[in-house]
Amino acid sequence: MPIAHFKPDHQAFDFENHLADEQASFTIGDLAREFAVSLRALRFYEDRGLLTPQRRGTSRLFSSKDRLRLQMILKGKELGFTLSEISEMLAFEVDDGIAAARLDLKPDQILSQIDHLERQRSDLDRAIRELKATHSQLSAKGMASDPSAHAPR
Repeated sequence: MPIAHFKPDHQAFDFENHLADEQASFTIGDLAREFAVSLRALRFYEDRGLLTPQRRGTSRLFSSKDRLRLQMILKGKELGFTLSEISEMLAFEVDDGIAAARLDLKPDQILSQIDHLERQRSDLDRAIRELKATHSQLSAKGMASDPSAHAPR
């Protein structure tokens, strides 16, 4: 069965500027800043086994492989997959000495995810319509723009 390989949109790590790919390391703060994620999220991904930093005392040192895996974790989340699903799809390969992370997606997984996201969009559209209708009703009664109208007396 064909598999789609999603590679990260984020700028790829420049391995040529490092003597050895495996020796490149990043602190938890480095990755948090670069990918705009919280330290807590990175620790959570580590707890779930998605990232495997080296420990030096209380410090975590993430490898280039961890960095690439984080890119794919975030891409999977962006596509609406759960961390369990991402964990199952996450693959790591080395081609011609260049490391690459990817999500292995089968066509049926893609179609299933599209269906799931379309249902979510439909639910959101319905909720937005209901809130707009309620807001319009409150506006017609003069209650929408006066916060004191909602305050208990």
